[in-house]
Amino acid sequence: MDEGKKIKAEDILSSTDHLKDDSSASYEQKQLAKNIKNIISATGNETLGPERKERIWNHILTHSPHSEPSKQNTKALNLRRWAAVAASVLLIVSIGLYLRGHYSTITGRQLANRLVKPYKNDVLPGGNKAVLTLANGSRIILDSAKNGLLTSQGETKISKTSKGQIAYHQNLASSAPAQMNSIKTPRGGQYEIILPDGTKAWLNAASSLHFPTAFTGNERHVQMTGEVYFEVAKNKHIPFKVNVNGTVVEVLGTHFDIKAYDDEKEMKTTLLEGSVKVSKNATLVFLVPGQQALVNNTSGEINVQQANIDAVMGWQKGIFIFKGENIQSIMRDVSRWYDVDIAYEGDFTNQVFSGRISRFKNISDVLNLLELTEDVHFKIEERRVSVMP
Repeated sequence: MDEGKKIKAEDILSSTDHLKDDSSASYEQKQLAKNIKNIISATGNETLGPERKERIWNHILTHSPHSEPSKQNTKALNLRRWAAVAASVLLIVSIGLYLRGHYSTITGRQLANRLVKPYKNDVLPGGNKAVLTLANGSRIILDSAKNGLLTSQGETKISKTSKGQIAYHQNLASSAPAQMNSIKTPRGGQYEIILPDGTKAWLNAASSLHFPTAFTGNERHVQMTGEVYFEVAKNKHIPFKVNVNGTVVEVLGTHFDIKAYDDEKEMKTTLLEGSVKVSKNATLVFLVPGQQALVNNTSGEINVQQANIDAVMGWQKGIFIFKGENIQSIMRDVSRWYDVDIAYEGDFTNQVFSGRISRFKNISDVLNLLELTEDVHFKIEERRVSVMP
């Protein structure tokens, strides 16, 4: 970019639109300003401090070509320039990890190419897949089931809505005994179900929920594995209880997420609104919104901490959000969602990663994002991902 036409970081990165009528700014500069603002907005970082703005601007200058394009090459060069600038901004704003000193020697073209590094193999993302098992053992493949009434269990009707949800409709006047049903998502699957009391539950990949076809008596009781987000229908007289391997989460009507995979060292219960009681053995804790209870899977000890709600709930909104996580934690989520096996070649003890990307991108897009840090590299062989320094 010509030094004489250089504009300030505050101009490019401002939340205002004052460049629009600035005759000293070129069309290219205005487009850069617009595109960079779009990137910042998409990553949820609209408010940037002066120091971070200046850092981004310095990278824009570093990775922008200095020569003026000829007319016939304008389009191609603009695309290359935009790719380089986008790579630079994404690296700082979205990933949250900066390359070390050798970063300045990497050209914008090289950096941009890393955003679309091809892999010999690629893996598609997961989707809405689940199996519903009825009381008699019969199974319904939900992703291929047609919308409308699927079946009945006693006096409860089960249907698939136009949005793809499974909904249970309980006959409140019925005295018929409840039957037990379960829904299970495979690796690479997710699903939403509306329980007989109107409670909504979203199952992440490799998860299950065991529940009655009608809630009767003085409590609503379900069991789960994996990860489930609940929006519990309010009923102050009948508590809603979730049992997870001996840990009981009890609410009256609230929104919360439970992550309890067998390959994680602890079970996490995160409260978004309302109140929650978490108990294990003789230990009992109460959560307020924004808090998270961590139950150690070995000792049963419970600790409470503030939660990063965006990171916890990213999956339910279709986004991977990592905040200072080690590569093993990230790859466990990747493994479950893309249904791939993970193998490690090397030591990753000291590295942590942050970033965000859609869960509906191919696995190569997620791996490319992580590789921008230069701290980790990947190889895909069929459904096996090797993680290397």
